[in-house]
Amino acid sequence: MKHVSILIINEAVLASIADPRIIFTGVNDFLQAAGKPPAFKVQLIGLEREVHLHGGLFTVHTDALINEVKYTDLIIIPAISGDIETTLQLNAPFVPWIIEQHKKGAEVASLCIGAFLLAATGLLDGKECSSHWLTASQFRAMFPKVTLVDDRIVTEQNGLYSSGGATSYWNLLLYLVEKYAGRDMAIMAAKVYALEIERKSQSPFIMFNGQKAHEDEPIKKAQEFIEANIADRISVEDLAMRYAIGKRQFERRFKKATNNSPLEYIQRVKIEAAKKQLESSRKNVNEVMYGVGYADTKAFRTVFKKITGLSPIEYKSKYSQIN
Repeated sequence: MKHVSILIINEAVLASIADPRIIFTGVNDFLQAAGKPPAFKVQLIGLEREVHLHGGLFTVHTDALINEVKYTDLIIIPAISGDIETTLQLNAPFVPWIIEQHKKGAEVASLCIGAFLLAATGLLDGKECSSHWLTASQFRAMFPKVTLVDDRIVTEQNGLYSSGGATSYWNLLLYLVEKYAGRDMAIMAAKVYALEIERKSQSPFIMFNGQKAHEDEPIKKAQEFIEANIADRISVEDLAMRYAIGKRQFERRFKKATNNSPLEYIQRVKIEAAKKQLESSRKNVNEVMYGVGYADTKAFRTVFKKITGLSPIEYKSKYSQIN
């Protein structure tokens, strides 16, 4: 039987505590109904006996304090809320315990932006991590040694797991159920809780808003120019010349400021504009393609699918507001 420790951290999102408890205890119920022993011992672990969440609206009673748990097999770090840096400070006492348990062989899984607390342990340094795409820029700024793959729903490296944003953490929970209790139980859980078991990317949900939280004014002006001229064909050479910066230096500064190369940024701005048109206008795919400056259907489809995980037609079918 695997010991699962769900951390009741300060400023945790309640659903990300309840949901892992539901799925692991639910699998135990499935096994019991089949005349088999339970697979999991599930405990809520905290710094105090009672933890008040969401401004005191909810109180969670812990099963044990961290100093009472000498060994566990799996640690679940729930999603966090509020100001991230303040929340990390409030939960700093969990960090050495997580590190110690991982050294003893425990695996650790973060849900959504619980990845910030996992990253704060240093265990993710030099490794990949998933999190909510909305906080990607802040994550990269705070943890430059971690490779954030913000399009992926599940990452796994050396017993460390992370999930994409919001309810996509259910896919990580299914992944863990399959690992510990087998494929049959994962399929059963997917059916009972109405989940898509093989969803691997959160790319279709990402909304690209540009990364302007930096102080490089010429680069910010270049970003604004790109966004104001989505129908035009813009080259990196044109941008560098426009802002009187050498091409190589421009590319280096742009990448440092935005975490994208100029070409990647141009593509993402155009595809974001295309997504919005596919969602809310009666234009067909070709009309949208021309409207964002593409003349080559194959090139447009390739870039669109690379960024969103879907073809333009699939995206329109899934998200169009117009019948």
